[in-house]
Amino acid sequence: MTDASPNRPTQPPSDPTYPVAPADAPRDLTPPTTPPTTPPAALPETDADPVRRTRTSNAWIGIIVFAVMLVLLLIFILQNTQSVEISYFGANGRIPLAVAMLMAAVAGVLLTAIAGTLRIWQLRRHLRRANRHQ
Repeated sequence: MTDASPNRPTQPPSDPTYPVAPADAPRDLTPPTTPPTTPPAALPETDADPVRRTRTSNAWIGIIVFAVMLVLLLIFILQNTQSVEISYFGANGRIPLAVAMLMAAVAGVLLTAIAGTLRIWQLRRHLRRANRHQ
């Protein structure tokens, strides 16, 4: 067991600016005060970061992602050309498998968009009513 008294820390802090006193001198356990630091001055608008993202760069990223997805979709359609029979509410027909899957995906996206639009409309109406009552 080590002899640790309340006036003497067992290990000095790792801060190199911590004052070191002689071993027989009474120790002050309060940390040294540091002068307040001022935040760096804001850069003027003309010196803004030239490589930050902009609307144009975001648009290019969107176009590239869209093009990659389109190529992957075309590959999927070209590899799944075998015909399948589709029945929907009494209507029957044969169409390529990829087209049937694409139509199902588009229908799913449309249903999601309709549900999202209705929810946004509901929230806006609720906010308008809440603002009127204030």
